[in-house]
Amino acid sequence: MSAQGVMVMGMPLNRLAVPGLVLLILAMMILPLPTFMLDVLFTLNIALAMIVMLVSLNARRPLDFSVFPTVLLLTTLLRLSLNVASTRIILMQGHTGPDAAGKVIESFGNFLVGGNYVVGFVVFLILVIINFVVITKGAGRIAEVAARFTLDSMPGKQLAVDADLNAGFINESEARTRRSEIGREADFYGAMDGASKFVRGDAIAGIIILLVNLIGGILVGLFQHDLGLTEALGRYALLTVGDGLVTQIPALIISTAAGIVVSRASSEQDLSREFSTQIFGRPQTLYVAAAVLGALGLIPGTPHLAFLTIAAVLGGLGFWLMRRQRAAFDVEPLALIDEEIAPADVTWDDIPPVDVLALEVGYRLIPLVDRNQGGAALTRITEARRRFATDMGLVVPLIRVRDNLDLKPNSYRITLKGVDVAHGELPSGQVLAVDMGEVLGQLDGTPGEDPLTGLAGIWIDAGRVEEAELRGFVVLESAELIARQVEAVFRQHAPELLGRSEVQQLLDTLARSHPGLVEDVTPRHLPLTSVQAVLQQLIAENVSIRDTRTLFETLAARAPKSQAIDDLVETVRAALGRSIVDRLFEGSNTLQVIGLAATTETRLLHEMGDEGEALLSPTTLDALNDAAECALAEQEGAGYPPVLLTSPGLRAMLARLLRRNLPRLAVIAYAEVPADKMVQVSTELSIGEGA
Repeated sequence: MSAQGVMVMGMPLNRLAVPGLVLLILAMMILPLPTFMLDVLFTLNIALAMIVMLVSLNARRPLDFSVFPTVLLLTTLLRLSLNVASTRIILMQGHTGPDAAGKVIESFGNFLVGGNYVVGFVVFLILVIINFVVITKGAGRIAEVAARFTLDSMPGKQLAVDADLNAGFINESEARTRRSEIGREADFYGAMDGASKFVRGDAIAGIIILLVNLIGGILVGLFQHDLGLTEALGRYALLTVGDGLVTQIPALIISTAAGIVVSRASSEQDLSREFSTQIFGRPQTLYVAAAVLGALGLIPGTPHLAFLTIAAVLGGLGFWLMRRQRAAFDVEPLALIDEEIAPADVTWDDIPPVDVLALEVGYRLIPLVDRNQGGAALTRITEARRRFATDMGLVVPLIRVRDNLDLKPNSYRITLKGVDVAHGELPSGQVLAVDMGEVLGQLDGTPGEDPLTGLAGIWIDAGRVEEAELRGFVVLESAELIARQVEAVFRQHAPELLGRSEVQQLLDTLARSHPGLVEDVTPRHLPLTSVQAVLQQLIAENVSIRDTRTLFETLAARAPKSQAIDDLVETVRAALGRSIVDRLFEGSNTLQVIGLAATTETRLLHEMGDEGEALLSPTTLDALNDAAECALAEQEGAGYPPVLLTSPGLRAMLARLLRRNLPRLAVIAYAEVPADKMVQVSTELSIGEGA
């Protein structure tokens, strides 16, 4: 049965171990202990130090022993409590003999230093100096530097995790795990930097306790037990030395373990394998060392036996390693050796994938896209993606964010399928004040532009935000500007973001709520590519595809009769007419529209014939664009929505011809207007007879 399965007072045994140890430490500081219990606890302290050392040697990376700072604190408190308990016994019973404080202290005082307390004091001071000056100081310095570098590298690591998450390389669960590990690593080195002070304080406390035991014991022996000075010094000094050694040796082991943990680099092997591989893995180095020792052993006056023996051992070890390596090479087939020497062939896996959408920033803009530094750009981008999905019914793919050292420090760029489609530079310490049309006065600054709306703005210092807001300007900070630039890109290029995988996800979502509807459309009557083309054309004309039920019900009814994309799009638009008109006129019952003159409509139909807009003459196309631009200016000047109303036969053609030069002009057909809406032509689009 495992320790976790054993229940004590309703709690697993392993959960009671640490509280029990803390209570034991406190009890040892307060309650007197018998010598037998003291021997057991001293032995437990030595065993615990050995266990900690072995765990640190077998850890492959520092985080594998992340509880070590707490272990260091508890073991230090355990040693100090043992010092308190042993000091009590030494001062109370030290006059009775060398075994007054137990057999462990007696053995350390007699066997290790031969009963000579002077030698014992010297050995104790050497151990304290090694522990305090060499190991603890070095390990503390390593932990301090590691903590500093770990904290400095956290933003880059967090940004890499966010970029992998946005690119879809990892899921949210793995991203949380990586972020947690980065935080744990920083916490670990920070804790180790502080925990090294425990060992330093332990060394100082050991010296003080040694002096207290020695001086207090001599005074107790002289004045309470009527011992002579020599006899009191002999008894209490030996007990004090034994007590100091029995606690400082485990302290030295724990300090060594701390140095190993903080100086350990992450690896797939434990320290023993790395040590043997990296130090004794080259026979040539062993041969050189054996030759140098052999030469020293032949010099008259040197210890020939020691030098020549070790030289022979190193030479034999080098010969054995070389034969072993040759045997390993001999069993390798020749073809495999050739493959290892020859450069690796290029495969399809070597081609890096192209990100659908990617945001690259200069190094000074990293805090804007790093949540750990308070950057809000990623949050704003997520909010923009959610708004677009709610508005248009299309989920924009995750946007990969990464730093690019080739960019200027304050620059950024947005790529679509690997191609730069937008870029910009954000002045340091400045914000953009945008004129929304109702401002009081003007501001001095460098002209700018809102990337999403195209409205003019002024770059001002961040300290003038309150002034700009009082004048009616809308102030956009750097994080908001980056998010708006990204939103402008995916709104402008929305049809290109709707790939086959996105269409399939949309179909899967619809199939869960309306199982038979999707099957009636695809693959029964329309291939997936045709469905994709219909949806792309709708989105290109700023028609929301959120009402997927109506959309696919219309396709299911129309697809058996016609599979032409334009015909399917016009049929779907008619079915979604109320939604289209409501988006354009914001619920108004009277639709003020741009009307197409009868002569213009007749001319276009006559020139197109059965071939469509391909037969329109360049003169007609130029005249059409000029007339549409004039009508649009007149319509917007009157405060009406930029909407052109035409017959169903001309709508698709006019939408395609006018979209490039006048993207904000919406073209609708009579069939899309709901019956309860009144249409009023406020502006007429006419080419004219001479054009």
